Amino acid sequence: MVFNVRDSKLQIKRDFPYDVHEIENIWIPMKDGTKLAAKIWLPEGAEKTPVPAILEYLPYRKNDFTFLRDSIRHPYFAGHGYASIRVDIRGSGDSDGILYDEYLPREQEDALEILEWIEAQPWSTGKVGMIGKSWGGFNGLQVASHQPKQLKAVITLCSTDDRFADDVHYMGGNILASDMLWWSSTMLAYNARPADPAYVGDEWKDKWLNRLEKTPPFVEEWLTHQRRDHYWKQGSVCENYSSMTVPVFAVGGWADGYTNAIFRLLENLKGPKKGLIGPWAHEYPEVAVPGPAIGFLQECLRWWDHWLKDKDTGMMDEPILRAWMQGYVPPEVDYEERPGRWIEEQSWPAPSIETKRYFLDKSNLLDQWDKENKVNISSVQQHGLYSGVWCPFGQPGDLASDQRMEDGLSVTFTSEVLQEEMELLGFPNMKMTVSSDQKEAMIAVRLCDIAPDGASTLISWGMMNLNHLKGHEHPEDLVPGEKYHVDVQLNAVGQKVPSGHKLQVCVSPTYWPHAWPSKKPVTLTLFTDENTKLELPIRHRADNEAKSWPFQAPEAAAVAKKEVLRKEKRERVIQYNLLSKEWVLDDFSDEGARKIIENGVEYGSTNRNVYTIKEGDPLSAKATCEWSLTLGRGEWQTRLETSSQMTSDLEYFYLKNIVKAFESDQEIFSKTWDKKIRRDFQ
Repeated sequence: MVFNVRDSKLQIKRDFPYDVHEIENIWIPMKDGTKLAAKIWLPEGAEKTPVPAILEYLPYRKNDFTFLRDSIRHPYFAGHGYASIRVDIRGSGDSDGILYDEYLPREQEDALEILEWIEAQPWSTGKVGMIGKSWGGFNGLQVASHQPKQLKAVITLCSTDDRFADDVHYMGGNILASDMLWWSSTMLAYNARPADPAYVGDEWKDKWLNRLEKTPPFVEEWLTHQRRDHYWKQGSVCENYSSMTVPVFAVGGWADGYTNAIFRLLENLKGPKKGLIGPWAHEYPEVAVPGPAIGFLQECLRWWDHWLKDKDTGMMDEPILRAWMQGYVPPEVDYEERPGRWIEEQSWPAPSIETKRYFLDKSNLLDQWDKENKVNISSVQQHGLYSGVWCPFGQPGDLASDQRMEDGLSVTFTSEVLQEEMELLGFPNMKMTVSSDQKEAMIAVRLCDIAPDGASTLISWGMMNLNHLKGHEHPEDLVPGEKYHVDVQLNAVGQKVPSGHKLQVCVSPTYWPHAWPSKKPVTLTLFTDENTKLELPIRHRADNEAKSWPFQAPEAAAVAKKEVLRKEKRERVIQYNLLSKEWVLDDFSDEGARKIIENGVEYGSTNRNVYTIKEGDPLSAKATCEWSLTLGRGEWQTRLETSSQMTSDLEYFYLKNIVKAFESDQEIFSKTWDKKIRRDFQ
């Protein structure tokens, strides 16, 4: 999770309509006495001629971890006549308090008070827009659901409307083993960092020790709620789309983990809305990989000018959705660019989309159903190791490898050679009739493009906890041997499959480490009856489809000056012990170390995530996540070491989290959390 800035392809803009004045730190008082730390970039003269405001509201620390990325965006907005404001969430960065969990009602209540504070400032017109990626994209939607009078528009990037369906915790009702513990360990390390004594004074150490003592490992709460209950409904704006009329611009990328939500938002939001999907990973589109990057900040200005300055920018006359239709590429674990073209849809669902169905026999995908067969699908615990990370950030090694290494570990169904190219836009869906030999089971489905040379490129995938067939709120036992109808919605896709290629569907009751494995080895039986079919969203290309490039070149303000103290490095290694039959995925990221010239802050981090499992033994699954973070300036130097581990047996999950804090290499704090949580149909 790198907060560096890829600025090599940016056009740096230095001349703006407004000169910019920076307020390095200002305290925003909450009604309960808590103070939130903020940084503000103001257009010169705003105190005399008030301007609209842009708010970004995050827990990622404005003075160090997001300093570089903030420097290219907030001055850009301010230079175009907006007060641009970056606030540390309660319990993070230099703000008071404790961050007890993500997306709590308190976080939203604080945001509403921040909006009131902005409205009351002499430089403010009272009109505010919210922008944010990931956490900031989430809370932009969540705050919009309250309909505050000050909030006139939202730009949400890489976020979701449904916290249970599309976030780092669960997917298809399965524990997202690759990310739940990792993200909790990340936030445990991030929250454990101290406030900066340059802003909070001599109280920094007492505040730090208090934060270390009281901030919990979030995974304990997440794993307590293994079904879609009230905990996940809070903060999921899909619970009441009708409450949101604030205009929403939803942005994401095909390589990101959150793109599904864009289609749901476009279909269900009642207010004005736009969608933009590029080939990008979990990053802002002006710096994201895979490319092409676009002039996203110019698009933001068009959105803000329309809703906050009442200017007719023409944006709302344009199609509701622009998306990058990806061309074929051989399978690689990272791409600098993805070939393709921009496409447009005037509405969503789009009339240009038609459902094409493939039926299954013993090993083929057929245009027409033939006859019913039975296909047994056995557990292979290491299936999934080559499927990439769930939510790529654009680091080398994030994407899925050639799926030939996975196909032999699952049951596959392959089409005939395509005589014409096929374009997919939307959600593939796999309908199946299956039975299980166990009371608890899951199923994973991969969709691949098979090239003439046999290379297998992962197009999309999905999975389903079969105990959740009657809903994620009310799981129940399966009856071994009984037939069940299963729908597995795969992740949304925008992909061209060339003529001469084949499509392949791969089915398995395991998908490690994305899914925590079922308690016991499972054998599923798939019945190739008329209800078992693959449904694909085929987009028909219009004869008059626009061929022009709809965006300007990416530009931004100049990135803040920095000194690289240690370069970044990524290693992602899969190992197999022939004697113990143990598979190990070792994912190590040295995210480097930097010094910010402007404030003298030095910071760096390393992260290692290890996922192990033995053939034939689902109870051997183990995830271990470790972080080391450094933060300091001159003689003030701190370091955090965290370790998180998750294992299970037939009845319980076992969690162990450790935090150690150091001041100038002397350990000043250590705490261990041990927790066991009963398995709830997982």
